Amino acid sequence: MISIVLANLVASMDTTIANTTMPIITKELGGFELYAWSFASYMIMSTVISPVAGRISDMFGRKTIFAVGIILFLIGSVLCGFSNSMLQLVLFRAVQGIGAGVMMPFPAIIAGDLFKVEQRGKIQAFFTAMWGLSAILAPMLGAAFVEYASWRWIFFINIPICIVSVFLLWGYKEVYEPKRSKVDYFGAVLFAIGVSLLLLTTIVESSIYVYALLGVIVIGIFIAYEKRHESPIVPLSLLKNPPIAWMIVNSFLACVSLFGASSYVPLFLQQEGYSLFISGVALLGTSFGWMAMAVPAGKWILKWGYGRLLVVGNIFLVLSGVTLLFMKEGTGFWYVFGAMVVQGLAFGLIATVSVIGSQQLVKPHEKGVSTSLQLFSRNIGTAIGVTIMGAFLAKTTDFYAGFENMFLYGFIVSLFAFASSFMIKKV
Repeated sequence: MISIVLANLVASMDTTIANTTMPIITKELGGFELYAWSFASYMIMSTVISPVAGRISDMFGRKTIFAVGIILFLIGSVLCGFSNSMLQLVLFRAVQGIGAGVMMPFPAIIAGDLFKVEQRGKIQAFFTAMWGLSAILAPMLGAAFVEYASWRWIFFINIPICIVSVFLLWGYKEVYEPKRSKVDYFGAVLFAIGVSLLLLTTIVESSIYVYALLGVIVIGIFIAYEKRHESPIVPLSLLKNPPIAWMIVNSFLACVSLFGASSYVPLFLQQEGYSLFISGVALLGTSFGWMAMAVPAGKWILKWGYGRLLVVGNIFLVLSGVTLLFMKEGTGFWYVFGAMVVQGLAFGLIATVSVIGSQQLVKPHEKGVSTSLQLFSRNIGTAIGVTIMGAFLAKTTDFYAGFENMFLYGFIVSLFAFASSFMIKKV
């Protein structure tokens, strides 16, 4: 568990610390035209690799694949730290992203192997706390490294943490019995290319429709190929399980709607005159709300079932959209903090119940890929939502009008997420 927590902390902190220091890195290395790709290469690879890693762990066991992810992340961090150009940094961030994508699903997967349903909510809340901690530590460490050492240390700091994580993982006794089968390498490549092309539409400024069309074509080929493969990398049969399919849809819509708000709330507070540190502290509200719901979620599932809890979670999601709509010029820190708490209550229930459901409602040898697909839907939804919100903010000269339009969009999509939650019946 300590190994998993450390890996979770280093992955979450790396994302946040890179966001705060990348302008300084770009200024030193040059190549500002590649600025967006320093994030995009990481995001695309981590998103694409995650469900593939979950499936491979079903075949070969959790411990080995998780360790490979940590080592790849470590190698990527070392390479990023020694980058001498933005092009190198973009490429090495992709290596980091591959490692992060492999690591990403394992906290939930291994917790599903080790703990009973009623205990799993507490474990998921503990992992969430690492993201809250990173929201505080990352800006502080980033500022300290830039001022007193070098930006390169934002990557080098990962090295000892990854080494300790691998060392502690060594003693883990695998409790899951892998189901060996033929690895669908071609399917994995098709999936990676198709999703990458679709994700590129959220980043590039030209030829968007070309990338979208190519992505849809490749995904179509992937689906046709997977239906005929004896051991598909993404078992499409999972989507014939109605509760699993609707949980994936609901998680996707929830993240498209408002999960991206946490990327822009610090910007709002900084516009209001608050410091980088205080604007990061506001995100702790999300962690508090998330943990308040995640800790008892396992027991609630046994009492009320998945469907009812997801409806309640989506009610909080809609309320979160309402509170964000009222953020205007002059809105104080504590109102924003409270809005983040409501959002945390929503996603704490939606995310935890969906992850546990994705594990309990499938066969043991499908648990890894089912969990990964659930996380994949959230990552894709977040990537799309963040991009759309950014477009609303960028296409207006009035900063506060941009935020109002952005959150109005989020509120409207949250209503669709709420409607989808009623489709998860009888579980």
